[in-house]
Amino acid sequence: MYKRINGKKNTGITKKKIGFVTLKEATPDIYEDLGFKCGLEVHQQLLTEQKLFCRCPAGKYQKGDDFQAEIVRHMRPTLSELGEYDGTALMEFKTRKNITYRLKNENACTYEIDDTPPFPLNREALGISIEIALLLKTSIVGELHITRKQYLDGSIPTGFQRTAIVGIEGLIPIRNKKIRIIQMSIEEDSCREISDIGHERIYSTDRLGVPLIETVTYPDMKTPAEAAEAGQYIRFLARSTGKVRTGIGAGREDVNVSIKGGTRVEIKGVSRIKWIPPLTHVEAFRQKALLEIKKILEERTKNVPEWEIRSTPVDNSILIKAGLPLKKEYKASGIRLPGFRAILSFFTQPEKTFADELSERVKVIACIEKPNIVHDEDSSSKIPDEVFSDIYTKTGGDEKDAFLVVFGPAGDIAMAEETIRERCLLAFQGVPNETRKAVNREGTTIFERVLPGPNRMYPDTDSAPIAIDDGYISKLGSDLPSDIYDREKIMKNWNIPEDTFPYIHVRNIFPVIKKISEELSYSPSFVGTIVGHRIKNVDGKNAISPGFDHSRLFDIFEFCEKKKLDSELVKLMIPVLLIHPNMDPESILSTIKFKKRDKKEIISNIPLLDKQFNTISKKNDPGAKKRWIMGQLRPIAVGNISLRELSNTINGGGNG
Repeated sequence: MYKRINGKKNTGITKKKIGFVTLKEATPDIYEDLGFKCGLEVHQQLLTEQKLFCRCPAGKYQKGDDFQAEIVRHMRPTLSELGEYDGTALMEFKTRKNITYRLKNENACTYEIDDTPPFPLNREALGISIEIALLLKTSIVGELHITRKQYLDGSIPTGFQRTAIVGIEGLIPIRNKKIRIIQMSIEEDSCREISDIGHERIYSTDRLGVPLIETVTYPDMKTPAEAAEAGQYIRFLARSTGKVRTGIGAGREDVNVSIKGGTRVEIKGVSRIKWIPPLTHVEAFRQKALLEIKKILEERTKNVPEWEIRSTPVDNSILIKAGLPLKKEYKASGIRLPGFRAILSFFTQPEKTFADELSERVKVIACIEKPNIVHDEDSSSKIPDEVFSDIYTKTGGDEKDAFLVVFGPAGDIAMAEETIRERCLLAFQGVPNETRKAVNREGTTIFERVLPGPNRMYPDTDSAPIAIDDGYISKLGSDLPSDIYDREKIMKNWNIPEDTFPYIHVRNIFPVIKKISEELSYSPSFVGTIVGHRIKNVDGKNAISPGFDHSRLFDIFEFCEKKKLDSELVKLMIPVLLIHPNMDPESILSTIKFKKRDKKEIISNIPLLDKQFNTISKKNDPGAKKRWIMGQLRPIAVGNISLRELSNTINGGGNG
């Protein structure tokens, strides 16, 4: 007899029972017990004028309806040289997607839509990639071989990405260890996704073909914090050249995570380094939860090869009355999952259960938008018990079974059933190899696709090998920027506050600070503090002009030194420069209403102000008097006299 679970949300194993702790609570010992391992694939666009395999301009993006043509394609998998299909390609083929590309003549050509063979590889991009590969301490290849990496999600119209290994076996330092680099490659960036709904996916080709480097590490990071630190170092190292693009989407990380007993899961397209710790932390415990599910299922199911779902049609009208968003032409199917009782409500991530693992795959593979399933362990569901009781009866249910209803367009239901079946079978294996996508900064992820295998790589017959001689490598290596940690040692010696280091690295402002302190009379501590605190504050308010070049800071400092203006004036001038990068220093002075005054003129006001304070205040408070006088004189003093000198003069009664 059917009996519905009447528990609260997550009626399966709770967070507490699987030992889930928050990121703040976690210690290195906890990750060690989990067998946590993490590796990175760090992608960074290069700052070149043209794309990698054609002569279209790089970095010109379009917005909204700013396109001139649309092309629709359908992707099909191809056999590898070994006569095998890649699993990811087969999964994408099942989705039956219509891929629409939006093109603009300004930033796309016939190469982008696979109607023209590739042009010779962009040598400017190759030179930059070799420089960064040398900074990563990799060994540069003697001959560059371009290969094809198959992608059937439509992100590249050819169905493959052209890529080539530039350097192998490198090393970077982080605080307490060294992280090994497997390789660094140069490749063409993919299209930019506009939308993905049902069987329709839309891309813009403006980003397609922009030169991109990919740095791949070994899984040497043993905690989420180490993963973030390594990602930050690689990012800073690339930016130190001044030859990479910055801004949203210019740098992205793919994070690979596994634990003891689990397997490699890739979290794709992480756009912010600070998201790496929560994402990797949650993924580690998601894998622990899936391993616990595997253990329970193994105890309940003795003959896995014979395990099979059973299904039966469900009346649409009942579901519609219950408030589910079904159209009349939709179909619904009731499914029995043998031995899965309390598994659908099993906690896997914050606010997510194993039922979400099924629902996400149904959305991606069967192309049925969520909500697409409802199950009998969800206490918020308003589906009558009679629906699940009917499924129980018609499919030969048992008290150890779980029951769900999947619904959507009639033509997609069969694929949805097959997708649910495949994911449940994978539950018996533990953690499936897959690529996931970040949802939020709390670390939650969703299924994106099956993890690609080696069968998707093959040589590019359109591109000849490129010889890289030692002389060319030596020439590029003769003028490399210093290592990030070397820069930090220098800045510590300069007494620049350490909390400014990340901002200075991200914007690659170290060379500007160095130039100002070496060629002008300003202390590097003063310059670094202005950069890392004052400019960062303006930047945080999104007030900096997109056209601002940090090298312009030198012009302001040089101007103030030549005009013998006090350094405090720099603090007032820089915010104006950030907003108006083309404004000359004299115009900036006019904007802030600065007037050149003689030092003696300013000091001569002190005795009069001293008397005024005695008139307005009856208290004999020297400290309050000094502060008041400083406040009165500051507007005319800044830039004309050192505030420290003015303060000392006030203490002396105005004699100076």
